[in-house]
Amino acid sequence: MIQRVTVPGLFPPPTYSHASVVEAGTKLAFLAGSVPLDAEGKLVGEGDPVRQAEQVIANLTEQLRAVGSDLAHVVSTDVYVVSGETAVLSAVWDVVEGSGLSVGPHASTLIGVACLGYTGQLVEITATAVVPAAPQQERP
Repeated sequence: MIQRVTVPGLFPPPTYSHASVVEAGTKLAFLAGSVPLDAEGKLVGEGDPVRQAEQVIANLTEQLRAVGSDLAHVVSTDVYVVSGETAVLSAVWDVVEGSGLSVGPHASTLIGVACLGYTGQLVEITATAVVPAAPQQERP
């Protein structure tokens, strides 16, 4: 079970929660940073943070699927963007918000950074997600 908390005494966040609480005994997945590379390791969207964000979300979706989860079960993200401009960060956040990650909404931090690990990389997202239990099969 995921409990998403918006704290009444704090400024209400537009599309994320202040905290996500997961009951003990729930399986969690801690995902490595999703990056804007295609299956062959080539950078997607050179110079375009929005296109890179779209590829990052697509890759994150695949990471989640591989562990039995999905975007709706993400409880926390850190979104890294190579920029100091609020407009660029906001454009990347619009991609995150439109992706299904805001369904929860999840707890998130949007961070402008100087550089990331791959040449030309402008966006990276790390995530923590709940892995839902497989449905119990009925016995005949």
